Amino acid sequence: MAQKFKPAAPVKTTAATSPAATGAAKATAPVQFIFDKSNYRMLIISVAVVAFGFVLMSGTTDIYSTTKIVIAPIVVLGGFALGFFAILKKPSAN
Repeated sequence: MAQKFKPAAPVKTTAATSPAATGAAKATAPVQFIFDKSNYRMLIISVAVVAFGFVLMSGTTDIYSTTKIVIAPIVVLGGFALGFFAILKKPSAN
């Protein structure tokens, strides 16, 4: 059998905020993005470098070529390093 409970008294808040006061505070605060335009540009370039490294690594003929086992992995790691640098770089303060 389920017990029946009486509803509690309504909760009253002590501080009422007006919509005009909260809207004015939001309008004056400038929007600050985490990344700058240069960060996004470097991220896109790093993705392209990583993709180019995987293209160099692909293929079925001559799997032991210097391009596939030495150069392509270095290009991929360079692309990842550029991506990490793009993420960690602080945007310029203007």
